[in-house]
Amino acid sequence: MGRRWRLPARPKLVSLRTTFAVSFAAVTAAVTILVGILSYGSAARLVRVDQQSVFTQVVQDVRDEVRQHAMGPEDFSSSRPGHDLVRPARTDVQVLGAQGQIVDHGSPVLPVTARDEAVAVARPAGKVVQHKDVRVDEDLFRIATVSLGDGRGAVQVAQEFSDTEDLLRALQQRTLILMSAVVVAAGLFGWWLARRITRRLVVLTSAAEDVARTRQLGIQVPVAGLDEVGRLGRAFDRMLGRLAQSEEDQRRLVQDAGHELRTPLTSLRTNISLLRRIDELPPATREELVADLGQEARELTDLVNELVDLAAGQSDSEPPQRVDLADLAEDVAGLARRRTGRDVRLRTSGDTTTEGRPGMLQRAISNLVDNAAKFDRDGTAPIEVCITGPARPGTVRVEVRDRGPGIAEGDLIRIFDRFYRAADARSLPGSGLGLSIVREVAAAHGGAPFAYRRAGGGAVIGFTVGGGYTGSGGDDA
Repeated sequence: MGRRWRLPARPKLVSLRTTFAVSFAAVTAAVTILVGILSYGSAARLVRVDQQSVFTQVVQDVRDEVRQHAMGPEDFSSSRPGHDLVRPARTDVQVLGAQGQIVDHGSPVLPVTARDEAVAVARPAGKVVQHKDVRVDEDLFRIATVSLGDGRGAVQVAQEFSDTEDLLRALQQRTLILMSAVVVAAGLFGWWLARRITRRLVVLTSAAEDVARTRQLGIQVPVAGLDEVGRLGRAFDRMLGRLAQSEEDQRRLVQDAGHELRTPLTSLRTNISLLRRIDELPPATREELVADLGQEARELTDLVNELVDLAAGQSDSEPPQRVDLADLAEDVAGLARRRTGRDVRLRTSGDTTTEGRPGMLQRAISNLVDNAAKFDRDGTAPIEVCITGPARPGTVRVEVRDRGPGIAEGDLIRIFDRFYRAADARSLPGSGLGLSIVREVAAAHGGAPFAYRRAGGGAVIGFTVGGGYTGSGGDDA
């Protein structure tokens, strides 16, 4: 049998809510544990140091007393007045005789070692021997034995510190319980906070998944707020709107293009069918048929080129840059003079530079000049191209003026629609896409097209640009 391959296991997804809650609890736990350890360590150290300093001071007081005064074991008897000076809280005192025997036992009785007996018979006063961690009746003591001098005996001073350690252990347990409670509370609070923060992200994720599943771009994203999540939701909603508008534009473009292409293709098909009987046609009819074929082929070519230009205007990859519209208009005017033989005059005023894509802007100006030359084919008056800037800060205005037949009032608001052609212009060549391209270019550069009838006859058609290249067009002129 051949080797069976297994698909790699799909990674288990961890929700952002869980990640946020766990991270919040982990950070809180780390901080709480660190603070707890440092706090307990500091408290325990202070308590132990304080206890040690008290014991050291008591021992030092006894040494000073026996050095300054010749004292015997009876002077430290528990029945003698003044013994409280060496018997502070949790301090036990036991007196040894000249041979190291206990003459006044403490409570509890403290153990006596050979070292303690040696101190009791010592000649110098104030000699000390210390014992640490001495267990007496389940309690721990630290003991210091101080000689009285001249072999008269010694005084044993003991301090109990097992109670202190018990207190510190209780403090440690309470600290651990408190830290555990803080960690649990932090986890619960982190979960609640993560749920509150990610609730809108969950809605946004569901909307994105619905779009991916249904491919419906008209889904509303119910996300509000002024923070980053709210901004993300609004940006996502605008993106869906733009995508839906782009999809609608593409659909309309395909439908309109199919409608406009159908007419010249039908005419071409009819004329091509006549070519099969061209030998039967008279010479004049042949010439007319060939001319019609050439004209229809040119119109079809122009329509395809304008469709390509329109699509390129919507997805132009040319990078935006600083461009002078006066220079672009000069190039367009020169080309139009050579191509049409018409007088094209350029007028400029003010700062005519703007931020945009030179190819798109030149295409828009060229379409305006071509439109003026087409509708004023037999005119003798010059075509005027006026570049004015700035009409307001950051804007430039482009106008093309002609002395043609003008534009009817009812057509002024529709001449920038795709494939729209006025009734008196349908006999002229063209597809009705030239001014639509102008509108797309103007909208992509933060401006708008305009058209109005010129005083004395003719039309003024143009557009404004301003605010830099935005990369988005619109359907509203």
